Amino acid sequence: MKVKAVIFDLDGTIVDFNLDYKASRAEIIQLLIEEGFPKSIFSTNDNLFDILSKAEIFLKNHRKEKKVEKIKKSILSIAERYEMEAARTTSLIPGILEALKALKKMKLKLALFTVNGKNSVNHILRTFNLKRYLDAVITRDDVLMVKPNPVHLKTALNALEVEPKEAIVVGDSVWDMKSARALEVFAVGTTTGIASQHKLTNAGAHCIVSSPTDVITLVDQLNKRETKK
Repeated sequence: MKVKAVIFDLDGTIVDFNLDYKASRAEIIQLLIEEGFPKSIFSTNDNLFDILSKAEIFLKNHRKEKKVEKIKKSILSIAERYEMEAARTTSLIPGILEALKALKKMKLKLALFTVNGKNSVNHILRTFNLKRYLDAVITRDDVLMVKPNPVHLKTALNALEVEPKEAIVVGDSVWDMKSARALEVFAVGTTTGIASQHKLTNAGAHCIVSSPTDVITLVDQLNKRETKK
């Protein structure tokens, strides 16, 4: 099938990744320790949903279900503070505006799927006037599970009303590649963010780009190849 949609990650793909991830996780874990959680069940390598899940399981196992919502609110409050700080100081990846404009001219549907919350995402979209290019924006607040769980990407595909084989995913993380491969979406790894070419390839990237403008050429090549079949 021809490519009808491009689904982008945000941090490291559209804007610079400058979130102090480790400091955020460390502060969250310290909060949980102070709330009586054992330090041993958490790691600074856990993503936000891992920590939320572990905290909820611990509370339910100790018959403290009533504390779940309070703890969740406290965790998200810390995460959102760091995300907003990063959003206020970030900048666009070179070439992304050119890429977005060109892809829209090619009549493609464009979406964003990100593990960030709505507040910081909306701040970035307003700051750089990006909403005009996007047909859908799927943040962590819009789904029950985030990438690499395929539910996150599936929600984006549904919002665009396209089939997996009609889309490509562009992202800088292993999570993006794993999400795409789980749904058989063409996975494009970009070296503009956190993961190396080696890590992206091992995670399932079909190809690697070093600039957003490379995506324009890639889509054109994929669709020309499809037309010749």
